[in-house]
Amino acid sequence: MSDFLFELDGVAVSYGKVQAVRGVSLAVRPGEIVTVIGANGAGKSTLLNAAMGALPAAGTMRFLGRDLGRLGVEERVALGLCLVPERRELFSTMTVEDNLVLGGFRVPRAEAKRAMEEVYERFPRLRERRDQTAGTMSGGERQMLAMGRALMSRPKLLMLDEPSLGLAPRIVADIFRIIADLRAGGVSILLVEQNARAALAAADHAHVMELGEVSVSGPAADLARDERIVQSYLGFH
Repeated sequence: MSDFLFELDGVAVSYGKVQAVRGVSLAVRPGEIVTVIGANGAGKSTLLNAAMGALPAAGTMRFLGRDLGRLGVEERVALGLCLVPERRELFSTMTVEDNLVLGGFRVPRAEAKRAMEEVYERFPRLRERRDQTAGTMSGGERQMLAMGRALMSRPKLLMLDEPSLGLAPRIVADIFRIIADLRAGGVSILLVEQNARAALAAADHAHVMELGEVSVSGPAADLARDERIVQSYLGFH
């Protein structure tokens, strides 16, 4: 039996005649943070959407040893796979608590109640704003709500697409602290992030995507010391 929780093997995604992702292979072990870094347009978000079943893809995807090829988004969520998209995609006219309730709609009521209490403990600001509509919240609060809503489904693997995008440095630090806490609590993470320095500091393993392909892979600490990665993505020499 595989040691991996999640595996992508030769995954390819096309938009018409344009191939956005070409032959990408990666894996996530239980309790591991794996990051995918790269420039805008490299295919990172497309890869996550394909993994979630939101886009058709060639290649093989396995979760808990099960082939995901014929499974839709809801079936993948039921298995324990969840995506927090780049645009967060909250229900902006609904309250914080109603967004959370919808995140746990597949979970038995008693379990959903426990999950909500855990979300409020992890994100105290959400408890304070539980009756506020999501569309009136700050960017950082909306990111916390998007993550909290995903956690309501009790994921085994949480895929995060640009969680720090547009946030102030202090809030970014809070988000990455929460990511580390989630891993400590047993949730594996697949993280797509343009903030390469923060992503490499948080992750166990890393992949660099360029023009739809993985160009470099390895332990995150090694990539953080790689001269080409430093010059291209970390912003200093």
